[in-house]
This record gives sequence, C-alpha cells and structure tokens, in this order.
Amino acid sequence: MSELKERALSQCRVLERGTTEIVSRDELLGKLERSLRTGVPLRVKLGADPSAPDLHLGHAVVLRKLRQFQDLGHQVIFLIGDFTGMIGDPTGKSETRKPLAVEEVQANAESYRKQIFKLLDPQRTEIRFNSEWLGGMSFADVIRLTAEYTVARILERDDFQKRYEGGHPIGIHEFLYPLVQGYDSVVLKADVELGGTDQKFNLLVGRDLQRARGQEPQVALITPLLEGTDGVQKMSKSLGNYIGIDEPAREIYGKTMSIPDSLIARYAELAAGMSPEAVGAIEQGLRNGSLHPREAKANLAKNLVALYHDQKAAAEAAVEFDRIFRKKGLPDDVPIEIVYGHEILREKGVENTVPLAWLIARSKGAESISQAKRLIRQGGVSLDGKVLIDEHFRVPMDREHLLRVGKRFFRRITVSMSKDSSGRRKKT
Repeated sequence: MSELKERALSQCRVLERGTTEIVSRDELLGKLERSLRTGVPLRVKLGADPSAPDLHLGHAVVLRKLRQFQDLGHQVIFLIGDFTGMIGDPTGKSETRKPLAVEEVQANAESYRKQIFKLLDPQRTEIRFNSEWLGGMSFADVIRLTAEYTVARILERDDFQKRYEGGHPIGIHEFLYPLVQGYDSVVLKADVELGGTDQKFNLLVGRDLQRARGQEPQVALITPLLEGTDGVQKMSKSLGNYIGIDEPAREIYGKTMSIPDSLIARYAELAAGMSPEAVGAIEQGLRNGSLHPREAKANLAKNLVALYHDQKAAAEAAVEFDRIFRKKGLPDDVPIEIVYGHEILREKGVENTVPLAWLIARSKGAESISQAKRLIRQGGVSLDGKVLIDEHFRVPMDREHLLRVGKRFFRRITVSMSKDSSGRRKKT
C-alpha cells in the first residue's frame, strides 16, 4: 500500500470511530486520498436549524466529529438554517410542526454562533446562512427543484410514512424540507455531510440532488443520537433531559451525576470525546467493580465541565456538588425569588398565601403549573427541608422559605409589599 493510501486510511479510521454508518466508506476513503494528493481540503457540512437558543451535548456529538475533520486539515461549513427554520424540520414529528417566527430564528442563530466555537476551530469554520440562496429563489425555481424528486421517494421517509398511514396530516411545506436541505449541499458543493441517525433520509436526498446536478455526491456520515439524562429518549430541550453546553458549571456537573450508570461509558465516548482506551478502562472498571459508578460519573462530570468551562470551574463544581448532596448543605449562591404582595392578591385572591405549584412554575422550577403539580405528587419538592406531596398546598408568605425542586433547583422565596415588580427576580 502506498504512503498516500495509508495516510488516507489512517484518517478514515479516526473519522469512522463513533459513527453508526457511512454512505459510503469507500467514497470517503477516495475523497480523503484525493485531498491528500491535491492539498485541497474536503468541504464538510453540518446543518442546524435554530429551533432553540441552546445547544446541548446531543449536538456536541456531531460537533466533535466536525472538529476531528478540522484537526485533519479539512474545512467545516456550519450551516445555520435560518430559512429552513421557518419551515420547521419534520424529522421525527408525529404532527405538523409550527414554523418559527423570523425574529426567533435570528435570535437563536446568533446564539448558535457564540456556542459552536466551544468545540470548533474558528480558523477552519465557515458559517453560512441558507437564506443567502433560498431567500432569493423564485416560485419557478422551487417548482424546478420539486420536479427532481417524487412523492413516492419522499414517502419512503419513515416519519412521513407513519403519519400518512395513520391518517395524520402532512403539510406540503414539510415535503420541501428534505429537498431544501439537499439543495443546500448542491450550493455549498459539500464533499461530506454529517447528521444524526434521524437525518439519514435528508442526507441521502442531498446525494441524489448533487448527482442530478452533475456533482460528485457527498458522503453521508451518520452519528448516533445521544440519550438524555433520563436514559430513555434522545437528548432534547423540549423533553427536559438535556445538558446544555452553555449552562453554568454546576448545572453541567449536577446533571451529569444524575445520568443512569448504563450511560457512563457512552457519555464518555460521545459527549466527552475520551479515547477508546479511556472508555475501555471505564467499562472494565465498572464491570469488575474496581471503579464505583459514582466515581466514574464524578470524573466524567469534571471532564465535561472542564471542556465547556475550565479546570478551575470543574473543581469548584465538584466541591459544590459534594456540599449539597453528600454533606446536605446549600449552594453558596441561592437565587432569591421576590413575590409581591399585590401580585398575590391580584392573581390568586387569597392574601398571604400562594399555591405551591404556582410558586414553583413562577420561580422557573417547572415549565408549567401542571408539571409542577406532577413533581409535587412524585415527592420531588421540599419546602424548608420538608417534602410536600399535596399538589394543592398553599405556601404562607409571612416569612422567607427555602424551595427545592428536584436535586439541583433551589430558591429562597421572600415577599415584598412593594408594587414595583420591575426587580421581580434577583440573585444574592
């Protein structure tokens, strides 16, 4: 084997580690060899719809793979789907997804720009917005694009097929989404596109459209979906089982400590990017009992905090966690929630008391009052150190209270008779 082929094979081995599928590996190997021969880096694309302002460890799986391409000398294109975000990616959805407002898409896109460079090299990252070319397309252009694919092919997509057979509505605009994502690859002349297993269909559409336009089809490099902290469903902010890469150090640490033991090695590989040797040592230690799961999680948590903050923050988060959960202490900085007297009267009609569920939701300890009630019933809420399970409990507001929801959410609740609610929440 020639030295060039050996170098290409070495790169391929690095890149295929931690993937679920490559379509196709031979094509990737050929592209890598050509890149080494010509000195022209591969153009590696990842598209992200700014449907939420925060990126989490699930996104980091594919971002870390992008960084591997960069470390091997290739060019990354991080495509922010500011135009397709207004369509709404139907992937995995059982019903038509509501498109995002322009202002929401733009705000989330800006947030993405700030977060991706926690992992990517800015010098080898090209940030693009697909509104650059999609925003200027005429209706005739759209018709020509749709003529390149059939309804039968679109319905091969699993989620569309299930919805169609189940009698659930599918918007025509949802059919356009995979075509538009594929067209992005045509415009950007992508050599490789990355995506999770739920994006496989869209990545393959890109190959088809490139081939139809006379381009060499991109390689589809597919990464696994990371389970959330519940250990069941994929990590998602909407499901509340996520660890955000931009979250405070103690949140990343605490949430990592809450993952099931069965996910420790998987998080070490996919989220923390530990070497195969390090992951293997963790798996062996857990199997033979020489490594306690709590110690393994603590090491993983410190690794993740150091990755997205620094070593000092990791050490401080570890000390803070031990103080709260092992020594039954409290965080150094418990936020204060000020509940105003006039607000109690106006919103609840009962002076000097408020429903506990309302207070939890208002303090951002739950997404809604109904979720707060569910947490109370499950025994996940305590007030002044006492667990409460009565979802109708009313909290007397004649004194300060310490509210705790779950393992990591704390608030000191105090009442003010001021009618100025502009300073409603503050931190000590």
